[in-house]
Amino acid sequence: MLKNPSLAACLFLDLVGYASYLIPGLGEFSDIIWAPISALIFYAMFGGWKGALGGTFNFIEEIIPGTDFIPSFTLMWVIRRLSGKPATRSMQTT
Repeated sequence: MLKNPSLAACLFLDLVGYASYLIPGLGEFSDIIWAPISALIFYAMFGGWKGALGGTFNFIEEIIPGTDFIPSFTLMWVIRRLSGKPATRSMQTT
């Protein structure tokens, strides 16, 4: 598991998923190959139960025709940023 996947990596992987539509007629066929690869990458990047749940969602999203527009990787990056623990400050006493 990557400790903190970068936004750039997440955007890139979402773009790879969108790229299947660049060649008409090939889009949904290539999703049969990309869906399991994408799900494994998702789990490897985010790990834990969120990675497993997100990887399953990512697989379903990629395999169902017409749902490739959902930016799964980027959404998880945002969710992780929003749910992160706030930085704690230590107070100095003199």
